[in-house]
Amino acid sequence: MRTTKLLVFLSLVTMSSTAIADWSANVGYNSEYYYRGLFQKRSSANGGVDYSKGGFYAGTWIADVGDGLEVDGYFGYGLELADVELSAGFTGYYYTGDFDDTYEELNLSAAYGIASVDVAVGQYDNFDGPTQDYTYYAVTLEKNGFFGRYAGFSQDFAGNYVELGYGTTLSGVDVAATLILSDEDLIGEDDEAFVVSLTKSFDF
Repeated sequence: MRTTKLLVFLSLVTMSSTAIADWSANVGYNSEYYYRGLFQKRSSANGGVDYSKGGFYAGTWIADVGDGLEVDGYFGYGLELADVELSAGFTGYYYTGDFDDTYEELNLSAAYGIASVDVAVGQYDNFDGPTQDYTYYAVTLEKNGFFGRYAGFSQDFAGNYVELGYGTTLSGVDVAATLILSDEDLIGEDDEAFVVSLTKSFDF
């Protein structure tokens, strides 16, 4: 599975310019930036731009990781069958510095009621080493702002983590507090963190 950055950015620039109302943007801040149970950076700012039309979505998101920036590109399609929400897409994670190397993955998700399941099947470039394959999985329960997630990796990656938290909107700003518990297989030692995140979204 090898999809290039060009595919991501071509999908963004070829979208209809007439659907201005379907564009949005966001800016945010994390007291600590964790992704999929893995620590990235303390005190990290981020921002992104998204487009949606019907079931199609695409966007890009940028975060400060200390040694340069993480630049993500993604697109996909979602639909609803009866009460089940389904989506499939692609995400690429790219870096302007030496913080990490490229990840590219196919994403699948399904949601029903308070429960959702996410699966990502991807490849990691791994600098000068051999590329590595991974599968990420997550089961999430969410109700009235409270959420819990059990997630982890298989194939060349290993380990699991749990997230427990609460999110709400205050004066137009999305605020979330999350407890993250990562196991030894994921990072080499048991780890826990309490993260506060702030996000402000804008419609164009």
